[in-house]
Amino acid sequence: MYDKLEQLEVRYDQLSDLLADPEVSSDSDKLRIYGKEQAELEPIVAKFREYKETQQQLKNTQVMLEEVQDREMVELIKVEVDELRKKSEAFMDDVKVLLLPKDPNDEKDVIVEIRAGAGGDEAGLFAADLFRMYERYAQKKRWKTEVMSSSTSGGIGSFKEIIFEVHGKGAFSHFKYESGVHRVQRVPATEANGRIHTSTATVAVLPEADEVDVQINQDDLRIDVYRSTGHGGQSVNTTDSAVRITHMPSGLVVTCQDEKSQLKNKAKAMQVLRARLYDQELTKRQAELHDQRISQVGTGDRSEKIRTYNFPQDRVTDHRVKLTLSNLPGVLEGDIDELINTLQTTDQAEKLRAAGIN
Repeated sequence: MYDKLEQLEVRYDQLSDLLADPEVSSDSDKLRIYGKEQAELEPIVAKFREYKETQQQLKNTQVMLEEVQDREMVELIKVEVDELRKKSEAFMDDVKVLLLPKDPNDEKDVIVEIRAGAGGDEAGLFAADLFRMYERYAQKKRWKTEVMSSSTSGGIGSFKEIIFEVHGKGAFSHFKYESGVHRVQRVPATEANGRIHTSTATVAVLPEADEVDVQINQDDLRIDVYRSTGHGGQSVNTTDSAVRITHMPSGLVVTCQDEKSQLKNKAKAMQVLRARLYDQELTKRQAELHDQRISQVGTGDRSEKIRTYNFPQDRVTDHRVKLTLSNLPGVLEGDIDELINTLQTTDQAEKLRAAGIN
């Protein structure tokens, strides 16, 4: 690995020379290509140079340790040696992570779909809890959330389904670990005998797809418009503003009725359809390349139970990384950094092992 890092450093310097060449600077295509390559290498080379500098400091300090006779000074130098070793190891760990192939979707905005599963009204309330958890988490990250489509399950403050978008740099890199079945165990407010009920909700996380990512033939679409409905099916709009789009080749159906404008509903529905088609293509590729499927923690299968929220015991357990946290109310208020960070770290460790980087 050290040889590879040295080769990357040499290439980085070569690119610096090329970018300073007048012939290259006058060619916009070469300038863009070389500039992009150097920008990708820069964080790796910078960290590698910090590592080498720390290693040199460590060698110098160890030489000093052999020459010093004063006992008090020896102890101080030993402390410095220990700190430099830890610093050097940390730099190398960072370099290893930087060497891993980047997920091209990590920096994208994300579309999150939450659907109530087994458990009736309680499942709808749990779906609403998850939505609020993610909304609060996004707020803490200074990301913007926007509801794209929702349908209530009959109870106050509950959802049969809610689809929302999160706008923010790196949103997908954090939310992508949330795909799967979430399970809640608690005593419903309507339960007179205090029995614990188990309910579920499914979460699907899709990277937002640009038009360049997914080409949709308008002839493949059937677009229906109708009046939006509220609780009990009553009409809440006097115009045909709700939109249903059917993508006939795939059979995917997307509806949107949250906006009063038919054009806005159609735009949001197209956005969700594009993301679903993009995700469908990604899933197909991952199925063909099973090793890439394992690049997400666990199997990434949405039928997999990934997390349990246990109210009587005030704990949250992520089954993929065997992590259990207390303070369930805090978690549902968006304090999920420890869960996300552990999943990211585990994911990186798996990728390093698969790539043979030790």
